[in-house]
Amino acid sequence: MLEIGSQSTARHAPTPDASAPHGEACDLVTVPVRQGLEAVDILRRGGAPLVGPVLHDGACDTLGFLVPPGTAEGWDMPGSACTQTSGRGLRIPELPALPEPAGDAPRPAGWLLPPGDTGAVTDPAVLREALGQAARLIEAADGCR
Repeated sequence: MLEIGSQSTARHAPTPDASAPHGEACDLVTVPVRQGLEAVDILRRGGAPLVGPVLHDGACDTLGFLVPPGTAEGWDMPGSACTQTSGRGLRIPELPALPEPAGDAPRPAGWLLPPGDTGAVTDPAVLREALGQAARLIEAADGCR
């Protein structure tokens, strides 16, 4: 189980309704795919429902974690970005089903962890801790080459 420090929790506390029910706006934290996959593993080992829906871009360069609206206001994790949707664009689970690409065409964006298979959204304080742990694991692994 991840322990969350009070400073991290205060700075990245979810909005009063952290559940972001289907159809509600949410913010999106994007990270490099390697760090994101490590964080997903860390969160899933921590037990449900610690991780919410996760998107991947078509090139599989980044992963996007859905977090409660308002998270972007206090997000300051190096190596990541948090986009505030303010009700525009991204809504859970409104990502259209796209056909598979033909030939060498890039893959369309899609769900790594779709809504319904996860918690509603990822708590930003828990995500911050998992991303930090993932970065440390990657640094240690790269140092052992």
